[in-house]
Amino acid sequence: MSIARSMLQLKSHFPLYLGGKPIFNAGSCFSVKDKYTNKVATIISSATSQQIEEAIMVASESERELRGVPLYERKNILNMIVKKLQERFEEMSQYITVETGKPIKISRVEMLRAIDTFSLASEEVQRLHGYTERYDYSSTNIGVRGRVERFPRGLVSCITPFNFPVNLIAHKIAPAIAVGCPFVVKPSPKTPMSALVLGEILAETSLLKKSWSILPCKNSLAPLFVEDPRIKMVSFTGGLDVGMAIKRSAVNSVSTSLALELGGDAATIIDDYDVDLDKLADTLLFAGMYQSGQSCISLQRLFVHENKYSQILKLLVEKAQKLSIGDPLNVNTMISPLISMDAAIKVEELVQGAIEMGAKCHCGGKRKDSLYYPTILTDVPKESRLAQEEAFGPVIYVAKFKDWKKVIERVNSSRFGLQAGIYTNNVFKIEYAFNNLEVGGVVVNAPCASRADAQPYGGIKDSGFGREGLKSAMEEMTEVKTMIMKNIDKY
Repeated sequence: MSIARSMLQLKSHFPLYLGGKPIFNAGSCFSVKDKYTNKVATIISSATSQQIEEAIMVASESERELRGVPLYERKNILNMIVKKLQERFEEMSQYITVETGKPIKISRVEMLRAIDTFSLASEEVQRLHGYTERYDYSSTNIGVRGRVERFPRGLVSCITPFNFPVNLIAHKIAPAIAVGCPFVVKPSPKTPMSALVLGEILAETSLLKKSWSILPCKNSLAPLFVEDPRIKMVSFTGGLDVGMAIKRSAVNSVSTSLALELGGDAATIIDDYDVDLDKLADTLLFAGMYQSGQSCISLQRLFVHENKYSQILKLLVEKAQKLSIGDPLNVNTMISPLISMDAAIKVEELVQGAIEMGAKCHCGGKRKDSLYYPTILTDVPKESRLAQEEAFGPVIYVAKFKDWKKVIERVNSSRFGLQAGIYTNNVFKIEYAFNNLEVGGVVVNAPCASRADAQPYGGIKDSGFGREGLKSAMEEMTEVKTMIMKNIDKY
């Protein structure tokens, strides 16, 4: 269902949330623009350095109390969030579209995923248990047993990007609630509206108020969410440069754990086998162009076996030229503006630089304001910036290959390693790819852009370290403690 822009009912001013309470900062605000019209959509209360300090203080002081919240209550809180998200599904979908510029149908998918994320967390709560084990496998440990349990690390700082303003917050705060960690959230200043609606929802639950804050602010205050020694874990999703700065800032604190998801130039390999090429081209195009390519695992590099190369390239170009471009509130729109003019200019520079070095542009390759047209390239030189950086735009470059082992090496030549997709019906090639691709996840018979919210998700190399996905994130937010017991069976 499309939405008339005149029917939008957006709040004129959003508060921040400090210690679970809404606070309107009259003297400290910034505006958020509708990414399609470029008009101001709302005003956001911006957190000051003093408020960030206060939020960290009250959250850290709540650690012991929050740890004592029984599992059934944590489960009830998560289920209440699910219920509220379902009730406000369409409203929040519209907020996502206005502040990100992504098509409304994609925003609705994000809301479905966020609901799943909190639902999965409520299920994982029931599996929060330790185990005992015997250590008398050695004569030196006769009568020795161990009891192993996981305990919450403490205050988690959640720093989130613009491209999934609800679900990527969900992937940080849902596991925190499940394991009993307080948290502070710094949403992207480009897309804070839906995060603050989520704050309204949290405030309606029984979650301990002082244990959480949502603090939109200018990026210059970001170090405050990293450097404070009371912060026990930083969970960051975003760009490589910022991620590396966070890593450097946290290196002085041995007690601060990091989970960094820093993106990549995700690749997919198409083998020579019997497959419906028309449907495959639709799937590949969606993987590279959904939300205008602004996803960490958006298809950027496509390697096609030489026997299928010409057919797939032709189909991709034909279909890319037919993609619907326009108002993201129209349900038929596929391509809409990027998050900002600067983002579109960067994509333009990457593509133009590759063309000047010899790449061939088959369609697209042009910009209109913050809109970048869907682009298919071939012959991209490995020395070009496009071949070495994350484009984060609607750009796919296609290359042919003959040998499976060599194409794996080409995928691995990137400094990134988040996720890769492979299409083949050869089990030996699947096993070889899984064992040799230098990525955090290998997707079989689907593109690199496929992600299940329950899966362990994260990268290696310059794509970061640590894992999200509910069970994995809960493990990241807890630490193991062992009780060694000797001769407790003797009374």
